[in-house]
Amino acid sequence: MNYRKIITLKDGRACTLRNGTAEDGQALLDIFNLTHAQTDYLLTYPEEHSYTAEYEAELLRRKTASVDEIELLAFVDGAIVGSAGVTCVGRKEKIRHRAEFGISVDKAYWGLGVGRALTCARTAGYVQLELEAVAENKSALALYRSVGFVEYGRNPKGFRSRLTGWQELVLMRLELEWPSVM
Repeated sequence: MNYRKIITLKDGRACTLRNGTAEDGQALLDIFNLTHAQTDYLLTYPEEHSYTAEYEAELLRRKTASVDEIELLAFVDGAIVGSAGVTCVGRKEKIRHRAEFGISVDKAYWGLGVGRALTCARTAGYVQLELEAVAENKSALALYRSVGFVEYGRNPKGFRSRLTGWQELVLMRLELEWPSVM
């Protein structure tokens, strides 16, 4: 799926949003490691994965070729500052209308509009997007609610943080238009 848009951030800088390509593999790995080290609100710690630049390049190649999945990258001054992805929950008939939405932004760019801009990744043709967010992450929850996500449940022991112990996860979903072809 191809996408490209230029937005102006709150500080006046231009931010280019586009689908990632195989050539972005190393840069995506770098931003993944950075954002996962900057906050305790994401699923993993940087050292918990075995991703390589080649793995990320293949992921981006597959997502670019996909008709229903996408990985968007946000660039400021030529560097990736965030990413967002839509991934199919499953291909079976009963669940193929659902997708998981994930997003991460370099902490230096929080509050500038990068996260809101990356929510456009939701336009991948699904009926329902789903995400989980740490309850203490008030700014993320406010962003998700502002673009239409609603809470449908909570998992009080969803994450077990090295720093704070149990973290409650807020389960959220966004209903989208029913696509003409599924």
